[in-house]
Amino acid sequence: MLRLATAGSVDDGKSTLVGRLLHDTKSVLADQLDAVHRASADRGLATPDLSLLVDGLRAEREQGITIDVAYRYFATPKRTFVLADTPGHVQYTRNTVTGASTAQLAVLLVDARKGVIEQTRRHAAVLALLGVPQLVLAVNKIDMVDFDEAVFTRIAAEFTEHARALGYRDDAVVTIPVSALLGDNVVERSANTPWYSGPSLLEHLESVPVAPDPHDAPFRMPVQYVIRPRTAEHPDYRGYAGQVAAGVVAEGDEVVVLPAGLRTRVSKVDTPNGAKPRAAAGHSVTLLLADDVDISRGDLIAAADAPPWVTDELDATVCWLAEKPLNPGAKVLVKHGTRTVQAIVTELSARFDEQQLSSVDGPDSLQLNEIGRVQLRTSEPLPVDDYAASRRTGSFLVIDQADGTTLAAGLIGVPLAPLAAASE
Repeated sequence: MLRLATAGSVDDGKSTLVGRLLHDTKSVLADQLDAVHRASADRGLATPDLSLLVDGLRAEREQGITIDVAYRYFATPKRTFVLADTPGHVQYTRNTVTGASTAQLAVLLVDARKGVIEQTRRHAAVLALLGVPQLVLAVNKIDMVDFDEAVFTRIAAEFTEHARALGYRDDAVVTIPVSALLGDNVVERSANTPWYSGPSLLEHLESVPVAPDPHDAPFRMPVQYVIRPRTAEHPDYRGYAGQVAAGVVAEGDEVVVLPAGLRTRVSKVDTPNGAKPRAAAGHSVTLLLADDVDISRGDLIAAADAPPWVTDELDATVCWLAEKPLNPGAKVLVKHGTRTVQAIVTELSARFDEQQLSSVDGPDSLQLNEIGRVQLRTSEPLPVDDYAASRRTGSFLVIDQADGTTLAAGLIGVPLAPLAAASE
């Protein structure tokens, strides 16, 4: 399975590209396609508007834009895909963060007539921040510039240089000329670009090597619920339910319960389909432990030989997603795994300028969509990993104490290390 996300500026054709992928891979049901044909005809269009296969909200169809993240599932004989189509508007950058947070590859679109613009660079920085390992730059609407090779080459060179400065290796960035409207180089290679010798977008998606889910990382499982039925059938059953965030857990494994630091062993791995000898990242399980230890929702069960560190001082990078600015001294909530604690922002260390690829030390505040390095002190210690080592236990949300809205996505450590190093 390949998890991918689309990103790019508004009107660059993301939804049309996704619709084209679904249509040309025959992943659309007949009634869905009929509805798109009717809706397109009602608008006076001579050809079906394939973006309607993705833009499902009424407001999206009325305005012709994507507002929320749309998830689509499709498959080819070679691979299955989970695709997140994210919005392009600056005000919906938070949705791009959501859609890309679990992606193994991102397709970043640019309009061939406009080239790399501010929002392109912002989205590239967000993708680098979130650690998306593979990028595809789809130079869309290549038909609108008469399939001009010089235009494509100029855009590809400019973006590759930008991606390199963000920490991407050249072999992790692929540039493809496409026309989502006409289908050029989306599923099949196009005769209109004889100067392009690379794969079509689908060919690349089917063949790109991707890292699997983090099964090889040390075991981590945030406890979501304590199961204690106290029935005649299960009078002494005490299980700790959650989803394995990283690694593998098996019967007999020694584990540590954090933040308390209590050690014990796994006596049983229960699932809805019965006991299993082991479970890997992404599986929802209930663990039974050899010893009666004090565990509740919010605790983390981890590998005893490679535990995360426990701290109440977080050095982190955040993408600020709220209209109101972040100021030093702000009191917030931090949601890490299944635990939510109070916290205070003790310092704003730096603000990353994703346009100039530089870092500004000691900013007064962070504004909407800005990326910065912050220090937070939490009211309770949290078991955390560096984001580069574990996405799930290295990330957190910053929440408004007053109304519960999400203010920021936070990552432990400095994921944009190349920018930080460049400013020193």
